[in-house]
Amino acid sequence: MSRKRKSDVSANERFSYAMLDTAGQLVFTVISSYLLYFYTDVAKLPVATAGIILLVARLFDGIDAPIWGSIIDMTNSKYGRARPYFLWLAIPFSIFGVLTFWAPQVGLTGKIWWCAVTYIITGILYTGLNTPLTAVLPLLTPDPSERLKLNSWRMTGSQLGVLIVNATTLPLVAFLGRGNDVNGFRWLIILFAAVSAIMTLYSFAHIKERVHTTNERVPLNKSVKAMKKNWPWIIIFISNFFFWIALTERTSTLVYYFTYNLGNKGLVTIFNSIASVQIAGMLAIPLINKFMSKKNLWISALVLAIIGQFIIMIGDHNLTIVVVGWILANLGSGIACSMPFAMLGSAVDYGKWKNGVNATGLLTALGTSFCLKVGSGLAGFIPSMIMASFGYIANKTQSTHALLGISISFHWVTIVCFAIAIIPLLFYKKFEDMEDEIRESVVADSQAEIQDDKETAK
Repeated sequence: MSRKRKSDVSANERFSYAMLDTAGQLVFTVISSYLLYFYTDVAKLPVATAGIILLVARLFDGIDAPIWGSIIDMTNSKYGRARPYFLWLAIPFSIFGVLTFWAPQVGLTGKIWWCAVTYIITGILYTGLNTPLTAVLPLLTPDPSERLKLNSWRMTGSQLGVLIVNATTLPLVAFLGRGNDVNGFRWLIILFAAVSAIMTLYSFAHIKERVHTTNERVPLNKSVKAMKKNWPWIIIFISNFFFWIALTERTSTLVYYFTYNLGNKGLVTIFNSIASVQIAGMLAIPLINKFMSKKNLWISALVLAIIGQFIIMIGDHNLTIVVVGWILANLGSGIACSMPFAMLGSAVDYGKWKNGVNATGLLTALGTSFCLKVGSGLAGFIPSMIMASFGYIANKTQSTHALLGISISFHWVTIVCFAIAIIPLLFYKKFEDMEDEIRESVVADSQAEIQDDKETAK
């Protein structure tokens, strides 16, 4: 029987790491999938105003993502470098998640300010949880294959959270609100936020940073050097940014498309549940990667998402065709969603090898949280502007022109952004071929630095 290696991660730790993303999605998916709809059709904000709030909030993320990354790089606590943030931010995030969907009756101006402030703070706190979720991965184990498995667990946990939210949100809002959607959303978010906090705290207690780094605190001005000519990171960043615009565009406009264009709001819950097929794609990544490079796997996934969206558009009111397209689109987006998280560790290694700076926090913050949140913000702003310019009026029968605006938002913006995400990946092969050589060099350098720290401490 082979002896268990020190770097091996237990089943409970894998489960706990996956649970961290499930917990975050219980709140964030309500925001990404339903906040624009909540603002326009429940809180009764003008659609253009709602879009501006989403955009402004995400511009704050352009500031807070690198700040959170730098904070993690400078952290050296008894709990580790990235892990303590799950303890410190779980409850504040849940509280502000609830306040985001509270919609108090304080007049239109007061309501606009309430929505803007609560959403901005919730976004900042989510970045503070989501950034260490990626940054902690290379600290859990030095084994690249184990990291890929952990990332598959994490993304499966993420999609489980998405499935729970999308399958239950509208039915629970109707049940808990008893005809009053304001109350329905309040009770729904209280339930999800409480469960999210409990799960996050449990996960914090059951994961361990076992990869020791140097005691050096890396300030922001030094972390930025890790981005200089770090082409694999730049490629991942650009592709992931446009991916999140496309994905959130598709998700946030789904409720409008099925409610008004197809005339059946009940389909939203069904199709959001079907979207859980993304889990199958995510779980298949380690197997597919044995036969296909990460670059080709990511590009193929984006192409599949585009094909699926075209099939949905062609299917129109034929639900059989629409379902087929939706399954293909979600299989593709599920794989594409996972790839940046699995590949950013190599980009961090490249930054260390190229520039001598290990800026895990900053590079993962910008490569994941920034792309996710700023991309999602643009994905809320773009359809709100399109729909407003095409004459959308909430809770009314839409004109033919307004229906066209919804269709453009749901289909064409999604397709174009997925296509743009493919372009930078065409240049990734060179850097993927260098990964093993760079990893060996970085490991050797890190061991030497740790040994130097020990000798200095003596």
